[in-house]
Amino acid sequence: MRRRAGIVLALLLVLTGCTPAEPAGPAAEPAAEPVYMALTFDDGPSPSNTPRLLEGLSRRGVRATFFLVGSRIEGREDLVRRIRQEGHQIGNHSFGHGDLTDLSAAQALADLDKCSRALEQVLGPGSYWLRPPYGFISQEELRALGTPAICWSVDTEDWKSRNVDSILDIVLRQAGDGDILLLHDCYATSVTAALEIVDRLQPRGVQFVTVEELFAVKGVQPACGTLYRRVRGE
Repeated sequence: MRRRAGIVLALLLVLTGCTPAEPAGPAAEPAAEPVYMALTFDDGPSPSNTPRLLEGLSRRGVRATFFLVGSRIEGREDLVRRIRQEGHQIGNHSFGHGDLTDLSAAQALADLDKCSRALEQVLGPGSYWLRPPYGFISQEELRALGTPAICWSVDTEDWKSRNVDSILDIVLRQAGDGDILLLHDCYATSVTAALEIVDRLQPRGVQFVTVEELFAVKGVQPACGTLYRRVRGE
């Protein structure tokens, strides 16, 4: 009787065009959107810390952006050249590292021009994007700029804590796609933290790029005299 029932069921399946259902396989995961971030370093170059940072970034295949203080370039020209030669972006962090809003617009622009000329003496003519010290710049100064002004969206407060775990915690909690991270390569703890940030986030698919590259991958055209804190695109 059971054999006859099995034969009948088989005939029904053939006649109706039905076949037993295949076991469901794992659902295909949607392709993850790429995540881009820009590591930026202020107040260098530092003879004691910048070389170690460059070595670590090179081993990890990471390019970053260095906003240099003009008064700290003399005597460190080889280090400035090395930053450029290793594929990093170099920007203008003023000559004297004073609050630009404490100066007249003419004084502030003269200070920024002095830093640009110091960079040009070492690297040649170029567009050295500005990061105003402390992130402060007046609208009048901003309008007169011949470059974009780059601030940040994630402040690691590395200058305050001087603590690797604290810096790392801020980044892991706050940083996302299109963010610009602020660190300082004049502190040994910041260098250690920066490399740890890369080691934690690269395996998660984060790609670290220069600020200029961040604009390119996001399809955003940087505008002179405009201040940016992050680059998210459309």
